[in-house]
Amino acid sequence: REHGGAFLKNVEDQVKSFSLVHQENMDKKAVIADKCLELIESGDTIILDSGTTTTEIAKRLKGMKNITISTNALNIALMLGAESGIEVIVTGGEFKPPTLSLTGQKAADFFDGLNVQKLFLATAGISLKAGLTYPSISDIVVKKAMIDAADITYLVADSTKIGKSALASLGALSLIDYIITDEGIQNKYKKVFDEHEIELIIATATT
Repeated sequence: REHGGAFLKNVEDQVKSFSLVHQENMDKKAVIADKCLELIESGDTIILDSGTTTTEIAKRLKGMKNITISTNALNIALMLGAESGIEVIVTGGEFKPPTLSLTGQKAADFFDGLNVQKLFLATAGISLKAGLTYPSISDIVVKKAMIDAADITYLVADSTKIGKSALASLGALSLIDYIITDEGIQNKYKKVFDEHEIELIIATATT
């Protein structure tokens, strides 16, 4: 165990079990995924980014009909690939074990010329100075391509990621249309998103 969650001892075990590394704040991520499900309907074309929150969204799509999903996440592809009402399209690219994802230029090239309605984008940190940030430079080109291919971009991020930053910056907050987070978000960040004309959707737990 480590502070913030439990982890498998090594990446090899994690890949074999198809388990994502970061499993902290899963209660917040589950609430966010429930809210995202309200935004998805039959006939939609969707990009699901890799990550724990987007994986929670994927779990909730089981049983839906007439949905087309493009993803760079192998765990999501395997989860939904056998669903009769869902068409799953997987990118190429370099395999990234910690996130069970495909990344790099080949993954980005997949989205060239693609037109989808909705993107559910993951993030490692939302910095007021650096914008959207990620720990891996190879992810940046893929996420930019996803945004370019989508009509609407929903950034899904639990409140603990807001105000934090990682190694590589994707760009300004203005790249996204909506931020979906949980009730833990601080008021000062609400004001920042409003100033950037980014609509904030706060997911609340049902009782």
